[in-house]
Amino acid sequence: MFEDINKIKISESARHKASLLKSRTGLTPNIIARFAFCHSLNVPGIPESAEYDSDGMEFNRYTITGSYDLIMMALLAQRLEEDGLSFENAKEQFRLHVCRGLELIFYRVKSLLDLHGLFEMEIKS
Repeated sequence: MFEDINKIKISESARHKASLLKSRTGLTPNIIARFAFCHSLNVPGIPESAEYDSDGMEFNRYTITGSYDLIMMALLAQRLEEDGLSFENAKEQFRLHVCRGLELIFYRVKSLLDLHGLFEMEIKS
């Protein structure tokens, strides 16, 4: 179902934010992208492709999802269904959720503790 999602290229702005988040948290960009993707899935609305170019860093899907690949792709499938999108949109939506997530967490995360607090807050909601 998600075989065509091998690589994604995030926006230049998202790449820049991932780099700055790396210096703030000490986490590698792929781990930050994983958190960003999950955070974006929790935000209502479909991310708009016009907001994000594809001039930034390229990621291998498994570099982002790691051992959580099946879970993360199931979450993406559920989100596609909730948003009324077909699986043909999966690769682009994966990319857009990573980009949107990076934009969203950038202003809220100044340290590793902020990242923990961000998800702790969402779990309580």
